[in-house]
Amino acid sequence: MNVTIVGANGEAGLSIIDALSSSPNEFKLTAFVRPTSINKPEIQQIKNKGVSVVPINLENNHDELVKALTGQDVVISCLVPFTTGPEIALANASKEAGIKRFLPSAFGPPCPPEGVMLLREFKETIINHVKKIYLPYTVVDVGMWYQVSLPSLPSGKIDYALKFPAAVVAEDGSHATSLTDLRDVGKYVAKIITDDRTLNKYVFAYNEVWTQEEIHTHLEEVSGEKIPRNLMPARDIEATIADAQVKYDASDKSLPFIFGLAGPQYLYCEWFRQDNLPEPAKYLGYLSTKDLYPDFEPIKYVDYVHEVMQGKGKSIYADR
Repeated sequence: MNVTIVGANGEAGLSIIDALSSSPNEFKLTAFVRPTSINKPEIQQIKNKGVSVVPINLENNHDELVKALTGQDVVISCLVPFTTGPEIALANASKEAGIKRFLPSAFGPPCPPEGVMLLREFKETIINHVKKIYLPYTVVDVGMWYQVSLPSLPSGKIDYALKFPAAVVAEDGSHATSLTDLRDVGKYVAKIITDDRTLNKYVFAYNEVWTQEEIHTHLEEVSGEKIPRNLMPARDIEATIADAQVKYDASDKSLPFIFGLAGPQYLYCEWFRQDNLPEPAKYLGYLSTKDLYPDFEPIKYVDYVHEVMQGKGKSIYADR
């Protein structure tokens, strides 16, 4: 199977490349990267895994894109959709090139299409375009990564692994969310793209469900430290989002304003509203990897926490 990954040097893209490159007889991999990124160290890492790297611009480059995609079976977009133009251009070229399955950039929490998260609305614009042109697709969401779920310890012992420590506890800590180890994302994708049952479907891939209080309590038990709870009522996060929305609406829609709104919205979606759970995902039409692949053995959350406590964890976006 010929697979092209776009945005391959992001965290989700690297996870997918790690998983697919471990089966070289099954997957032949190509990575599209921006010409300006071709000399980055992570691109060399990708090449070292046997991936063919193609420097190419996505926008205003339709004919070249079609040519580069011709003969490919699957296209996986790991672009962060701060703008929709590049991914829509990729979808159009994929359609003309005869791509058999297109994975639009998702890899986050399942969520209603409008009114909850700005980034989801960007993603839905792309998904709707994919459907408009009848491009075969699969949307894969993976919940919250283990790697962004832990709070800091007072000692600072695990700060090395926490690029984005969990600083706020929703309400009383009893709200739950679905968690997935970033390293398992690629393993799920390897199964999903070879499964006819997932074509033109939404799939929710997740490992375990934990509440925030369970996470804090477990970390306290294994660390021997007492972690303060910064409890936040729903009305406070809602006020933060409302203020960020006003600023975004009046802005030039540049990245600082997107981040200012997207950050609290993610928190609201995953912990306060509890969209990121199996039952809401089922309501929204997602298939579950628990049903599709009952024999899959994901990395256990307690094992991830143990790794981090042992100094063997890895921070996401460590060099960026």
